[in-house]
Amino acid sequence: MKVLLVNGSPHKNGCTYTALSEAAKTLNEENIETEIFWIGNKAISGCMGCKGCVQKGKCVFDDCVNEFVEKAAEADGFIFGSPVHYAAASGALTSFMDRAFYSAGCSGRPVFYLKPAACVLSARRAGTTAAFDQLIKYFTISQMPVISSRYWNMVHGSKPEDVMQDEEGMQSMRFLGRNMAWFLKCKEAGEKAGVAKPVQEKVIMTNFIR
Repeated sequence: MKVLLVNGSPHKNGCTYTALSEAAKTLNEENIETEIFWIGNKAISGCMGCKGCVQKGKCVFDDCVNEFVEKAAEADGFIFGSPVHYAAASGALTSFMDRAFYSAGCSGRPVFYLKPAACVLSARRAGTTAAFDQLIKYFTISQMPVISSRYWNMVHGSKPEDVMQDEEGMQSMRFLGRNMAWFLKCKEAGEKAGVAKPVQEKVIMTNFIR
């Protein structure tokens, strides 16, 4: 089993990476493979709503988003990490997730369906819970079980050394890693026991215009 952790910070080895690494370390201790996928620090275009992914099965912008979706198809779980910018996830990660989730939904493959997910936020001081609420919405619209910790998944500090001193925050990352590992093992056991996936209905879409 493998968990793909997404580093949505422009700083490859900064505070967000420090938090994700603690969760990854705990997952590894539970015999879960991990990979930290950095979205980089180059500009990432937002979704244009062109529906090109409907035709091609992938986003028309061939960048790190398509690379991630290919990896995501083979992953069993996800943790998305972001610094807090103006009480929200980073603009780059927001554009990244908009395109990744939309194009994955148009790919015809179960890239995210029923795969557990969590988000991790890093801030100097505040705005974490607003960003937390923002990112969880990607999971709940995609039928992904949301994994929690014993507190909201956040760390505080201006630099990695600060984050390492946030004992409660780092402990929350370890709780998150263990809870993710437990869920994955339970899911695997259920599948081996023959527990069927939920029955899917034909999707009904309305816009409230009559």
